[in-house]
Amino acid sequence: MSKNGFLILITSVAALGGLLFGYDTGVINGAQFYLSKSFELDSFWKGAVVSSALAGCFAGALSSGKITNSYGRKNSLIIAAILFTVSAWGSGLPSILPSSIPWLIVYRIIGGIGIGLASMAAPIYIAEIAPAKKRGVLVSFYQLAIVIGFFVVFLVTYAIQNTYTEEENVAFGWRYMFWSELIPCFLFLGLAFIIPKSPRWLIMKGREDEAREVLKKIHDLDEAEKEFTEIKESLENESHQAVTKINYLQKAVLPIIIIGTVLSMMQQFTGINAVLYYGADIFEKALGYNQEDVLKQSVMLAAVNFAFTFVAMWAVDKLGRKPLLLIGTAGMIAGFLLLSITLYFDFVGILSLIGILIFIGSFAMSLGPITWVMLSEMFPNKIRNVAMSVAVAAQWATNGLVTFAFPVIAESQTNNGPVWNKTLPYVIFMSFMVLLLIFAKKYLFETKGKSLEEIDGLWAEKYGNIE
Repeated sequence: MSKNGFLILITSVAALGGLLFGYDTGVINGAQFYLSKSFELDSFWKGAVVSSALAGCFAGALSSGKITNSYGRKNSLIIAAILFTVSAWGSGLPSILPSSIPWLIVYRIIGGIGIGLASMAAPIYIAEIAPAKKRGVLVSFYQLAIVIGFFVVFLVTYAIQNTYTEEENVAFGWRYMFWSELIPCFLFLGLAFIIPKSPRWLIMKGREDEAREVLKKIHDLDEAEKEFTEIKESLENESHQAVTKINYLQKAVLPIIIIGTVLSMMQQFTGINAVLYYGADIFEKALGYNQEDVLKQSVMLAAVNFAFTFVAMWAVDKLGRKPLLLIGTAGMIAGFLLLSITLYFDFVGILSLIGILIFIGSFAMSLGPITWVMLSEMFPNKIRNVAMSVAVAAQWATNGLVTFAFPVIAESQTNNGPVWNKTLPYVIFMSFMVLLLIFAKKYLFETKGKSLEEIDGLWAEKYGNIE
């Protein structure tokens, strides 16, 4: 196998953690539409069921720094795959167990821990094996895998929906939607054993011969030795960290963590997962589609998400991270603005759908992949594990907040009254997107084509050396 082929193979395997992230996101959209009817859930319990996985995501992300540092990126992915499998199997059981909803929440939390762990381990693993000039597109594989999982699960749930009657889907069809996730779970679990360990992690653990062998499979001999030397020198410069605890409140550290964490949180405050998790509800209740069409519209949404991710993969190492983020965020505002106008003036229909699709397409070509690319590469080596863990945990906490709050706000009397006329959630999301534009323009810098060590130097020039 060629070096490029090997690099793409191991990147694709690591990115399967993203595929399960996307699959889990999509499966709750379709399944909750029917299980909510089955258990007659009100808006509070609907939000609790959907957001329960996100509580697990927060816990998984918060502990991921220690796990990936102690056990390695590869072993962290294997642990995540096991958790995904347990969750997928258990989530289909509640309808045949007593105290159904509490059990469903427990299994969703288990899956969430797996997602939280994989959402840090996979991008970091890919960033640490990728050559600098290819890192943007390779880390984007993670986001591509997310949207592939999201797209595939909508095809699967749409097929299950059409296989059974409305009554059968309410009674048991949603269980099969959850169990369908077992197929990619077993695939990820099997393939995760074949990828090599991260060369940076191996050098950090003193396993230099193994690290050299991995680098030789990815780079030409001279480039592999150069990469090995750069990593080793970088880690040697950090050796005092073993005896000197870093003060994370110092000027050279805290601003970087805050910038990364705010970027991570803003990805969720755009409302992306409110649309992805509750798409079926939005199409039925806000836009007036009948029950036969809601999952069909969700498939269209997933297809746009999938297609525009390729735009990001093409552009991220050409246009750069920051320009793509700014362009995409402006497009997201335009999409929600169109949706809000159609809702407010009560002429919902094709223009409303176009507004949602513009929003999704703009997210897929920008903030979706760009956030993961930047988070995986922006933090200095000395603080990467802790900073990435904090940023990803904050993202999942924000995701949980938005996911829980969306149905409560959307179904509130305030939102459905004459003042807002169903537009309040989208006005809130657009306000955050405007703040994101201001924040990105002021605080983010371009990292295109730079090695991880060069990015460390950019931060040092701005905020000083980490002590």
